[in-house]
Amino acid sequence: MQTYEMYIGGQWVPPASGAYLDSVDPYTGKPWARIPHGNAKDADRAVQAAHEAFTEGPWSKLTATQRGALLRRLGDLLVANARRLAEIEVRDNGKLMAEMFAQASYIPQWYYYFAGLADKVQGAVIPIDKPGVLNYTRREPVGVVVGITPWNSPLLLATNKIAPALAAGCTLVMKPSEYTSASLLEFARLVEEAGFPPGVFNVVTGLGGEIGEALVTHPRVAKVAFTGGELGGKSVYQSAARNLKKVSLELGGKSPNIVFDDANIDNAVNGAVSGIFAASGQTCIAGSRLLVQETIYDAFMEKLLALAGTAQIGDPRRSDTQVGPVTTKAQYDKILEYIAIAKAEGATSVLGGKAADRGGWFVEPTIFTNVTNDMRIAQEEVFGPVLAVIKFKDEDEAVSIANDVLYGLAAGVWTQSIARAINVSDRLQAGVIWVNTYRSVSYSSPVNGHKMSGIGAENGIEAIDEYLQTKSIWINTASEVPNPFIMRI
Repeated sequence: MQTYEMYIGGQWVPPASGAYLDSVDPYTGKPWARIPHGNAKDADRAVQAAHEAFTEGPWSKLTATQRGALLRRLGDLLVANARRLAEIEVRDNGKLMAEMFAQASYIPQWYYYFAGLADKVQGAVIPIDKPGVLNYTRREPVGVVVGITPWNSPLLLATNKIAPALAAGCTLVMKPSEYTSASLLEFARLVEEAGFPPGVFNVVTGLGGEIGEALVTHPRVAKVAFTGGELGGKSVYQSAARNLKKVSLELGGKSPNIVFDDANIDNAVNGAVSGIFAASGQTCIAGSRLLVQETIYDAFMEKLLALAGTAQIGDPRRSDTQVGPVTTKAQYDKILEYIAIAKAEGATSVLGGKAADRGGWFVEPTIFTNVTNDMRIAQEEVFGPVLAVIKFKDEDEAVSIANDVLYGLAAGVWTQSIARAINVSDRLQAGVIWVNTYRSVSYSSPVNGHKMSGIGAENGIEAIDEYLQTKSIWINTASEVPNPFIMRI
């Protein structure tokens, strides 16, 4: 069994505790690797290394163009290692090889994109209203950034933070989920190979309540970028607020996928299945609430059940597998608990509704009908292959149901009317709206969580702003100094 070490200050080091955690393959339910069980001492060491690299090391002396060149080199290395990284992620989190290889092959584009943005960060000369004064602004990196990422798409969600932070000139300490740390540790080898100076990028591993809390509250950390659940996000936000750190949060969702009666039904059925059963429902943008207009409800459900019923459950490494295992035992138990809650509340299971006997942590693709929007299955994030179907009468009712939830991460709209597509998209309270597609992402398009789904932006030009701060500089060009006892207004 492979044993990993932490990557701190350009060195591979064991945890201060000397203890390790098992990383378990969800398909077999058996350990396949060991990762360091870090603590506050490891957190401090990593942050100090990042702080030194930011303030004194060669990183602080590089031009933005030179930082961009390093990011492009890293992107090239990721292209060459995409297959290997995908294999590690499949073994660590149980998602389909087809999906993880697609992600690993696409991730380099983030580094190319932000490499190009690195030397496009500009301040401005302000036409100030004071004679004899030059006033201009600089956009500068915030400093040491802590990134905390979940287990469902380890490298992709880490990249959403790493690429813009490095492009901005920050240094990083990354703390991946204790369930899926291997791929980010392997990624650190590529950062080293690309030539990034020691301390610019660090990876520590362990439990959130131990090493994660120490990172978030460390006085030398300027910003925390977190992706995960709502409760974890609240905890991070509260802890970071003690020292007024900058925070960005990408949290959960209970996204509506709305099908109107003028939609292409076959396309909408495909979108509904992809929105919830791809990745076994383990995505924050999952279309876990399916809203179907009553005039096409019966015809739509017939086709939906026919397609969803063909899903092949099994080994995520096989090309013919369509639904893999749930990543963790705790999440597996949580999904089954929510299925029981839905049944107790009066929802009808028309597909699945139980664990799948495949040897690992498998849950059958599950569809509930007779769901009302006040049920827990419609209001709370299950994060699994469980779909709640709700019938609606007209556009106003669809929007009302869609917005009647605490979250606001994503939404889908299926219609052939451009007027309806624009109107409904304008009215939906969510950061990403897909029309006649679902679950598409790009490095160039921002993701902004609304309501309880988060704070700040990831991806796109907006993302680099999350890692920058503005400095205003005033230079007196006059020959005389103004009266020191009077504010110059």
